[in-house]
Amino acid sequence: MTENPENNDSKLVKWCKKYLLEGQQLDEKHAEKVQNFPENPTIADYLLIKYRKFVAVLIPFCFVQILWWCTAFRYDFFQLYTNYWHMPVTMIFGALVAGMTAEGAGAVAFPVMTLVLHLDPTIARDFSLMGQSIGMMSSLVCVIFMKVKFEAMAVIFGIVGAVPGFIFGVHFFDPLFTGAQKKMMFVSIWTAFAFALGLLNAQKKRPTFVKIPEFCAWKALILFLTGVIGGVFDAFAGSGIDICMFSIVTLLFRVSEKTATPTTMILKGVVSVFGFWYRGVMMGDISETAWKYFAVTIPVVATMAPIGSFLGSHLHRQVIAGLIYVLELASLIGFLLTGPSWWLIAVAVTIILFGFGFFTLIAKSGEILMRRLEEDEKMGKEMEKSQNFEMIT
Repeated sequence: MTENPENNDSKLVKWCKKYLLEGQQLDEKHAEKVQNFPENPTIADYLLIKYRKFVAVLIPFCFVQILWWCTAFRYDFFQLYTNYWHMPVTMIFGALVAGMTAEGAGAVAFPVMTLVLHLDPTIARDFSLMGQSIGMMSSLVCVIFMKVKFEAMAVIFGIVGAVPGFIFGVHFFDPLFTGAQKKMMFVSIWTAFAFALGLLNAQKKRPTFVKIPEFCAWKALILFLTGVIGGVFDAFAGSGIDICMFSIVTLLFRVSEKTATPTTMILKGVVSVFGFWYRGVMMGDISETAWKYFAVTIPVVATMAPIGSFLGSHLHRQVIAGLIYVLELASLIGFLLTGPSWWLIAVAVTIILFGFGFFTLIAKSGEILMRRLEEDEKMGKEMEKSQNFEMIT
């Protein structure tokens, strides 16, 4: 018995609609405006409501491109492409993925610069912060203008924690490790997270929230501490606050990846600007190599990161998670291809196993919190029913 080709086509269409064209998760007020579009719209209605997604991409693109082209002609940046073309090409993919997922462009730039180009991790860290200060801030503008839902509390407390975390990390934590050790830690920690996220998403029809439920003081403290740890990671790898916050809000607080992703974009953009400013102004020792790579990469990240945000806002949360798996697997393979010592491999395996256990513990804690919320909700409904019954009788 042959299978009807039309059924296969319909299955493919359904799959694409579910996972690639799920649609944006908008702020409640703006979602209402979209549904109730005015019968006699003004130009502002078209720009701010109907075509807001396209306007959101164009705003940072036009602003950065105009400034960059004026500067490029003034200081002849074009001659730099002969020797520094590697990162603009890399960031075509890196910035696009950064806009679509919870990982900043540093998650692509750092391993490429350290594992492929064999540059010093300090240069890779600085370039990641510099590139993300343009790319992720462009994504930030895009996300906010599109009115995509994000978790404001995670952004606020994450920034408050990341600032002192970065300062501490860049002065005291970063000097403790060699370049090879930094590469190993970067790869192994986030590989462990990818495994834990995969285990969590193996649960079919996993319930999620659009924001952190029943926000309170202890949850604010956890977000703050997550920001501190993420800031330390940013201090040696140029990336960390994004995936740290993503892991906590998805694994522990069970917030949907569709909310967590724009949340981390906003957080990453602000922290990258601070890190760039601190390294460039307060410490003043960003290398000339990082500056040159940055100069030729600006137009790429300013273009691809907002496009990534636009595309990623329409993807199903499991597709976003899948992109993270691919990124971490590629980083792990790249690390192994550099021929690290057996000692480094042993430490990396240990960190991956320990990290997997840690993230799994967070996920289990999130499951317990979820059950308590469900029990409280049931008790609330039962009490409401009993009160209504007493009023009737």
